[in-house]
Amino acid sequence: QVQLVESGGGLVQPGGSLRLSCTASGIIFSMYSMGWYRQAPGKQRELAAIITSGGRTMYADSVTGRFTISRDNAKNTGYLQMNSLKSEDTAVYYCNLVRVDPLVRHNYWGQGTQVTVAS
Repeated sequence: QVQLVESGGGLVQPGGSLRLSCTASGIIFSMYSMGWYRQAPGKQRELAAIITSGGRTMYADSVTGRFTISRDNAKNTGYLQMNSLKSEDTAVYYCNLVRVDPLVRHNYWGQGTQVTVAS
């Protein structure tokens, strides 16, 4: 019933830009913090960026200054704007929504979208 649909991945040249989107249904999107994770072949999944339900943002050192995380609660959608892309950014990117209430921790994942940075 809860669904997160990601889009925006693809092939881009080094130095180029992409914008990833994560659209949620079946939940009150504004109540959740959203993170973007990425996993490259043969490597551990890592957290790239977070935006809290209150709008505070945090970034991994490897993407700071190049990536911008944002959200549009009216559209139930979160974004990851990626600029100055490097080959090291190549990975599958996953969005994640988390909310903790008095009884349960809610945790949902998107299906992943491939980002390939290559010339």
